[in-house]
Amino acid sequence: MTLINRRGALAALVSAAALPAFAQGAWPSRPVKMIVAYPPGGVSDIVARALGERLAAVLGQPVVVENKAGASGSIGLDAVAKAAPDGYTFGFSAISPLALNPHLGKSPFDPAKDLLPVASVMYSPVLLLATSATPAKTLPELIAAAKARPGAVRWATSGPGSLGHLMLEQLKAGAKVNITHIPYKGGGQQITDALGGQFEVLSVNTSPAIVQHVKAGKLRVLAVGAPARLDAFPQAPTLAELGFSSANMASVFGLFAPAGTPAAIVERVNAEVNRALAVPPLRVRLVDSDNVPTGGSAAEFGRQIAQESAGNAAIIKSANIQSE
Repeated sequence: MTLINRRGALAALVSAAALPAFAQGAWPSRPVKMIVAYPPGGVSDIVARALGERLAAVLGQPVVVENKAGASGSIGLDAVAKAAPDGYTFGFSAISPLALNPHLGKSPFDPAKDLLPVASVMYSPVLLLATSATPAKTLPELIAAAKARPGAVRWATSGPGSLGHLMLEQLKAGAKVNITHIPYKGGGQQITDALGGQFEVLSVNTSPAIVQHVKAGKLRVLAVGAPARLDAFPQAPTLAELGFSSANMASVFGLFAPAGTPAAIVERVNAEVNRALAVPPLRVRLVDSDNVPTGGSAAEFGRQIAQESAGNAAIIKSANIQSE
């Protein structure tokens, strides 16, 4: 081999070594698993499957969705945290298992050490709904009723330390009012009891089923936890508009990977998620279900989680919230 050829061969080797693993054809060379931290059929599952279809199309490998529900999302993300960091396992979840559950002693993993934020996908607004048990048509009317009869107004959430519970505690502190917390272990029974007027108000994420109940007049929207008013309920103010900025919370969902997953793979998946959120059909599916596409860099997503975690810790401490 001539000197020139040797130099050319060496340059080619150096160039190849500098390329990300996926650019060399090493990733993905087999199906990718996406663990959804919630049961099948819900909005998060539907969105995750639509995202998986988009990623499969651009990555050239199937994306297999697996549901691992339980413990407010911690079971699914724990499985992600314990998976090999080789780019073949991702998790789709709300950020609460990282930003909320650890402060309640409910996390089987260390969010800072065991998982990597990959991409923010959406936020799911929280609806504050009145039932037939109260005549209140607005949140100020509900608060007035609670002040007139301390403890008589009952607010149902999905459980102690849930996002809805944090919203309740912030509103109680801001309005200086006594409202009774009614914790549930799941959404199904909570909605059934709401329709039966078993309590005055509940906080739930928006969904097609909830929207139908509102349109049928069985539930009334008093306010929303979201950065802006929702197209589905333009008459309903955000909690921030009503003077309760600290209670104005929404559920943020995104994609996560095991710690140690190569940065090049994380960057590639983040870029593809952002492209998917910018065009139909994923964007249309999100908007049609009254959820809001987000996106952004992995670093931005990580900073958002850290900020929300610090805020949640302060709320839990000040309200002395205890886990189940």
